[in-house]
Amino acid sequence: MSPVRNTSRWECLSISEPAVAQSALAACAQTAAWQAALAAEPPVANADEALQRLIEGNQRYVANKAIRPNQTESRRVEVAKGQYPFASILGCADSRVPSEIIFDRGLGDLFIIRTAGQVLDDAVMGSIEFGAKVLGIPLILVLGHERCGAVDATIGALQKHAEVEGSIGALVEGIKPAVEKAKEQPGDLLDNAVRANVELGVVNLKKSPVLAKLLRENKLKIVGGHYDLDTGAVDFMVF
Repeated sequence: MSPVRNTSRWECLSISEPAVAQSALAACAQTAAWQAALAAEPPVANADEALQRLIEGNQRYVANKAIRPNQTESRRVEVAKGQYPFASILGCADSRVPSEIIFDRGLGDLFIIRTAGQVLDDAVMGSIEFGAKVLGIPLILVLGHERCGAVDATIGALQKHAEVEGSIGALVEGIKPAVEKAKEQPGDLLDNAVRANVELGVVNLKKSPVLAKLLRENKLKIVGGHYDLDTGAVDFMVF
């Protein structure tokens, strides 16, 4: 059976075929129930609850049952007064991996930093430290993805010993350790390098004195994730 897509209130009222209408009304009722539940969701108490919200949101997205919470006018007015995101996501700048969509979240939920190949630099590290220390975000997710162009380009540059123009070289240098590690592993080099690059990001974040202190105090958790471009599913990884 194909998944039931989100159905608007107008569509629910305008469908005339009885069988189709019944199915659509059931979908509307389920969507309304989910929206009501999320509207009343309390602030997350810890990193595990934050991670569970990401998992559940991605499951809705994969099942084509996204409800797009916290995207209303009232939510916009609410978060204009202040932000309390429950997760930071260091993701790739790839246009196919927008965090709010793949985790089915909305305004004020996620604190997102994106660079090609999710490469860390001082500005990125400072942004993530700000989120954890100042905003009190309990969870950091380093999110890589299938067939990452930045990782693939790094592999090509290293194999050809090619000189890279401009600041793109900084991306290659940032991803290079992951590619070198992946060369030692059996299987597909690109996929192994993508996953190694996620682990590298997690390891480097844990080296931050600011984040390390929060980790020791059990106020923070840092995990990795691998996004499948074809299915939309995120494979979460703990290092």
